[in-house]
Parts: sequence; structure tokens; C-alpha cells
Amino acid sequence: MNIPYTKKKLAIIAFLLLQFLTKTFAQPILQNAAKDAYAITKMMNRFHVQPKPVNDTFSEDVYRMVIKKLDPRKIFFTKQDITTLNPYIHFLDDEIKTSNPVFITQLANIYRQRVKQTDSIIDEVGKKPFNFSLKEKITVTEDTSYAENTAVLRNKIYKMMKLTTVHSIAEDYPKKATLAVQKKYTDSIEPIVRAHITASLKRNFKAIIDKDNGLEKEVGNSYCECIANCFDPHSDYFPKEEKEEFETHLGKKPLVFGFTLQEEEDGTVKIASLEPGSPAYKSGQLNKGDKIQAVQWPGKDKVVVGDKGESFVNNLLDGEHTDKVTITVKKSDGSTRQVSLQKERVDNGSEDDDKVKSFILRGTKSIGYISLPAFYIDWDEKNKGLNGCANDVAKEIVKLKEEHIDGLIVDVRYNGGGAIQEAIELAGIFIDAGPVAQVREREGRSIPLLDRQRGTIYDGPMAIMVNGYSASASEMFAGTLQDYNRSLVVGTPTFGKATGQGVLPLDTTILKEEDAKDIKTDSYLKITDMKLFRVTGKTAQGVGVVPDIVLPDVLSIRAKREADNEQALIVRPIEANKYYQPFRPINLEKLRPVADSALNTWKEFAAIKEEMKEATINKQKKDKSLLLADVLSLKSTDLDEDDDDVELDDATKDTTTQKGSTNSLYTVVNHAYEAKRLQADSSQQETNDNWKGFLIHDPYIMVTFKLLAVMSSK
Repeated sequence: MNIPYTKKKLAIIAFLLLQFLTKTFAQPILQNAAKDAYAITKMMNRFHVQPKPVNDTFSEDVYRMVIKKLDPRKIFFTKQDITTLNPYIHFLDDEIKTSNPVFITQLANIYRQRVKQTDSIIDEVGKKPFNFSLKEKITVTEDTSYAENTAVLRNKIYKMMKLTTVHSIAEDYPKKATLAVQKKYTDSIEPIVRAHITASLKRNFKAIIDKDNGLEKEVGNSYCECIANCFDPHSDYFPKEEKEEFETHLGKKPLVFGFTLQEEEDGTVKIASLEPGSPAYKSGQLNKGDKIQAVQWPGKDKVVVGDKGESFVNNLLDGEHTDKVTITVKKSDGSTRQVSLQKERVDNGSEDDDKVKSFILRGTKSIGYISLPAFYIDWDEKNKGLNGCANDVAKEIVKLKEEHIDGLIVDVRYNGGGAIQEAIELAGIFIDAGPVAQVREREGRSIPLLDRQRGTIYDGPMAIMVNGYSASASEMFAGTLQDYNRSLVVGTPTFGKATGQGVLPLDTTILKEEDAKDIKTDSYLKITDMKLFRVTGKTAQGVGVVPDIVLPDVLSIRAKREADNEQALIVRPIEANKYYQPFRPINLEKLRPVADSALNTWKEFAAIKEEMKEATINKQKKDKSLLLADVLSLKSTDLDEDDDDVELDDATKDTTTQKGSTNSLYTVVNHAYEAKRLQADSSQQETNDNWKGFLIHDPYIMVTFKLLAVMSSK
């Protein structure tokens, strides 16, 4: 029977013809990406705790996600490009199942053209001075839409560059100076700022365009990452060079050359410092100030660095490479030298940012304070976990107990999680042996996570500080001690991630996780393979851990949480662990008036509440003026161009601590062990002083101190 030539059928015929014409021209790197895409879905279906069907809905999610990932600011693709790509929107599931690279080949071709076009536009716009007296603005529609055509795109990029420039000028503008001085300042600084912004943008594009297969690799990797992310936000795909970086976040000492880089104004890159004991340090051939000229890996062409910038050089050197690389440097005397280096794992005994810090807050009561920024794990099997975070916290508690503390604060604000086993062991420090949480794997069985060590290291009053960036292992730790009534939880609701992930080689021959031990591949998958539950059977997934004492925080408005992601897993509660026996409840009715008094009378919280009001207003997207006078009239909180996309690194810089505030509650002192260490090594004194300044001015810590002082009073 003949089928009428409907619009849908004609679209399918056109699509199949396009596939036939395009498939022949797919580059090997994109063909490999298409094969990886198929392997991702096969392995997710085998190992993911809650796999999704790869159908038209999945296809649409991947399509929208990869377009957004490649062009988040909508400065590359035009509406016509999107129209060209739209026929693929419900066919990607078919391409994935057949390892077909047609879509990503078409996408890469368009992307290359548009990146080059935007690069040219930026170069053109950057050559002409901006007039900040013109009444121009970038509208919400312009900012959030694809341009109709190249002319509209050029105008959009012009406005975006002008917006960045005028905001930079406004930061140090001499508002109280005469008009003549102000004009002189603007005229002198505008070309400098404009040139810097232009050069910075162009270097980013050159890193994509000039790198060997860089653009195709970016498109292929982005495609595979989005396929993994469509199963849930924490499942991910990464090439082997990114696997080392992921493991480093969990405490594994990375393979390093042992030098840091610094970018000059002209885009050239020099060595900023050498790490003692590292390959670069031991070579004896490199020095601070040496300029990087070229990089060459074995079997590859030499890549000349020139003025391509720090990110370009980092991309060349990144990854878990075990080959020797040859780096050409220019010395301060003008001579050049070729130095061969091989990455090593360096352990020089120095403290790093992920190590715990402890202090004593001394007032009417002596309260120990411990900061734990990550749940890192000890990767050295010979140590049996001796260098994991739980053991490090235990050692700090022993030192604090010798100072006769009356209570303990454990601060896991901004702690994005890490090793679940470390969270189990950390919870066990404060409770006797027993269940601390539950997991449910793919088969649906509930498995208790147990603290098997009898006894506790600390059994006094304690509080755990959390915020919207406390996630995963942090939430498990805080939720466990809250369920046991073992600790007061203070702050804002946590992120809401209650899933666990494992990393596997991208290899479809793996039938169970044990098979993956000795397999090495070019790509890896981080797969969500378990759901975490509290001992009560509740889950933090999507809702987080709600503190016993909730404090106002501007990040509660600005921060994105798990529930904000469309791909987040929806998890239902399960039965409580029948062996879970909580302690006597904490008397919250006695504590809430203490917190309320601070919230209603302290000037720090009055300022925070006002900032929250402004953040609520600013969260609504609005047109942005490009007039200098308008920008100068904005409050400092309005100068952030992307208030609704606060990243963790930016969030830690937020004005949550009111500098200059007075603190009559306590002084901050070091315990005896740290005091002796600082006496012997004064190089850490400045860092120590900065910590003390933070602790003395943070109103959240001040409130928590008051609460613990009440809890420890008899």
C-alpha cells in the first residue's frame, strides 16, 4: 500500500539522504565518538542504578544538551543553524544505536564555521573604541536567544564585549574625582581593558581551533558527555587524560611535572614556580621565569606555544601521560633549552587545600573547630586508610581534646563530597558501632552501611555546619549524626545528592565491575550505581539535609541544587534500618531562641537578609544598560552578570562573612601541636592568620559557638 507523502515522511527521506551523503565524510575522531556513544548506552543499561530507555525523549534531551554545552552564551550558532540541525532532534537515539556519526559530523562542520566567524567578529569589534555615553542596552531576548543572522550576531557580540568592558572600568572608577579626571581615566583605561578582553576571548578560541583535532575532539567529547549526563547529572564520560583529574579530587596524588604557569599580557606563558621534589625541580634545567616556547610528545609534531595563553599550554600538558614530553623554554638570558620531563606522583609532605584544619574558639567555653573541605581517600593500600580524611579528623580531635574543649564544630560547608567509605568511618568516630546509612543497588536490595569499630573518639556536644554546597558524602555524614541525635546541624539545606558513583573503563565486554580491574582504555565512564538512604529510610536526594537550626544565607537563593537539574533521579523512601537506635533528642526548643536572638539583633544577619532581598530581585533576568552612568549607579551585588549561575569557586568568595564586625564571643587560638609547628616553620604563619581572621568574623560560626556554649552548659 502506498503511503502518502506527508511532511513527516518527506522529512525522514531528507534526513536519510543527508545521512548517506554525510557518513562518508566523517572524520575518524568523530567516528570513534559515535562508537563511544553506543558503548555508553550499553554500559549504562548494564550498570546504572536506574537506567533510561534510549528513545525519542532521550534523543531530544541529548540534542538540546549538546547544543547548549557547545554554545552556552549563544554566540556561535544562529537560528538558521538550529533550523538546519533540528531534523536530528528525534533521530539521535537511532544514530546512537548504530554508532552513526552523521549528526556530530554535521554539528562539527557548523561549529567550526561559527567559532571562526565569532573569532573574526571579536577581532573586528575589539579594534574600535566603545562609546559609553550612548544609551544602549542588551535585552533579555538578545542575551538568551540565538541571533537571526550574522549581522544580528555581530551586534550581540559587540554589546556583550562592551558590557564586560564597562563593568571592568566601573570597578575602579574615580567617582569622586572631577569630570576632567574621570574622562581622562576612562579614555586611558578603555583601550587597555578592551584589548585585554579581546585577546583573552581570542586565545580561548585559538585553543579550540589550532589544537590538533581540537574542535572535532571537543564536539565528540561533548556529545558523549551529554549522553552520559542524560542518564543523571552525576554519570559522566571522560577521556583517560581527565580520569587522573577526577581521582585527584578524591585524594589521589596526581601525576605532575611540578611547575605552575603564569600568562603574560601578550599571551606568552612562563613558569611561575617549581614544586620541590618534582620532576621539573629535580631536572635542574628549569627556573622560575622561563618562557614556554614549544611542547612535543613522542611521535607527535612539535606544538609552538607562542602567544596562545596559559589554558592552551595546560591543555597540551594535561592528562595521565606516562611518556616523556620535551618542553622548549627560553631562558632569561635569551638562550633556548629543550628539557625532557616525565610526570611523577610527588609527596613532599606539604599540606594541601583538602587537608583538615583545626582551631580552638576560646570564650566562656572552649569550642574546637574543624574544617573538612572534602572527603578524600587514602589511595595507598599499604597505609590501610591512614591518610584518609576520617583518620585526619580523628587526629585533630585528639589534639583538641588535650586542650579540654567543651564542644566541637565540624564544618562541611562547600564540601562537595567524595569517598563514601570515609563518610562511614567519620560518622563512626562519633557513634558506637552500628548502621550509619543504607544503599540500594540496581537489584533493589537494601544494604546497610555499618560502622564496625566499637567505641567513639569524641562523645561531647557537637554541631555540624552545612550549606547548599554540602553534597553527597557530606550529606550522608550530617544526616547520620542528625538521625542519631548525636549532633546539632546548623546552616541551610544541603545540595540534595544521595547517589553513589563508580568509574569503569568504557568497554562493553565488562559484565560485572570486578572484570574492570586490569582493563585500560582511552575513555572511562563514571556511572551512578547506587542510591543512598538515611538509617531512617529517608533520602536526601532532591531535598537535601534540612538543618535543625536554619540560618539565612544568600547562597540559598543563588545556588543551584540537585532538584534544579531536569535529569536528577527521583528516589522514594525505603524502610528504616531495624537496628538503628537513636540517642535522646537534642532540646531544640532551648536552642532556637539563642539563634533567633542573633538573627534578629546582629547587624551581620541584617546585612545578609538585605542581600538576600536584592539577590531575589536580581535573580530575575532583566535588560542590562551599557551606559557608564547606569553601570556606576548599580550596587556591587548587581555587577555580577550571571547571578543565577554561581559556581562553587565563586560562591566561596561571597560576602557571607562581614569583615570589620566585632566578636566579643571568643578569640581564635591554635592548639599546642600547631603552635609548635608554626614556631618551627614560620612560612605558614600568614595562612594561619588568614584562617583566624575568617573564623573571628564569620557570623555563622559565631552563632554555632553560642549554640554549643548552651549545649555544653550543665
